[in-house]
Amino acid sequence: MKNSFSNAERAEVLAQALPYIKRYNGKVVVVKYGGNAMKSEELKQQVMEDIVLLHLIGVKVVLVHGGGPEISEMMQKVGKEPVFVDGLRVTDKETVDIVQMVLAGKVNKTLVNLLEMKGGKAMGISGIDGRLIEAAPKNEKLGFVGNITKVHISPVIDLLEKGYIPVVSTVGCDRQGNTYNINGDTAAAHIAGALEAERLIMMTDIAGILEDKDDPATLIPELTVSEAKALYGKGIISGGMIPKVDCCIEAIEHGVKNVIIMDGCVPHSILMELLTNEGAGTMVTRDKV
Repeated sequence: MKNSFSNAERAEVLAQALPYIKRYNGKVVVVKYGGNAMKSEELKQQVMEDIVLLHLIGVKVVLVHGGGPEISEMMQKVGKEPVFVDGLRVTDKETVDIVQMVLAGKVNKTLVNLLEMKGGKAMGISGIDGRLIEAAPKNEKLGFVGNITKVHISPVIDLLEKGYIPVVSTVGCDRQGNTYNINGDTAAAHIAGALEAERLIMMTDIAGILEDKDDPATLIPELTVSEAKALYGKGIISGGMIPKVDCCIEAIEHGVKNVIIMDGCVPHSILMELLTNEGAGTMVTRDKV
């Protein structure tokens, strides 16, 4: 496998990446990391390598992560069965303490450590730090599940200006000192919007938006916001894809240049998207004027 490319071919690949390196140097790219790409140790290593490489070529990368499976695992260890309503975790006081412990503690510090081991310079931060993510209750049935009311982005900007990769865990807070479980996609969209990021990459467990959800060959490579909204009525965007596309649209309306929904299980998919002609997944863009 090591000899499948000649040195000349490797050099050609690097040369082809040069225009993209120039394009993204100094730009902000937010990566929402979760799903199966987080469960596989091999994929996790590859994602961290992609992020460190981007960091080393001058891209200002912000990593926003979830950790649903790890939360459920910890809940079961303490004898608490996870409960979901419409795909959202019911979060009572005991559960929100577990969420904070797992996301801001174990998961966040594991990712920071991996990035550092790969040669990056990373700093972990939660949505509580610097009141980064202010929230209010989503509804009473869900308990401490929060809607984002405000993003104070200065802690992230400070880390970027000091040369760090900010690694953000998605817990939030209110002015009464309550902690909230925040949807990772929503948090990434708000953070990317507040940064007016060049690109938001949403790593999922599917290839992107498909005309036929059972046929990967029907991948739609690019959509404007208006075109994406039109697909709701046609049933092409349905089920669990609806909130993801909602987040994409919200991010663009808040200033993000474009958003990619892509399969995080494809090896080095972040580099494929940003540094090659092929790209990856579905790109959602602003409406053309």
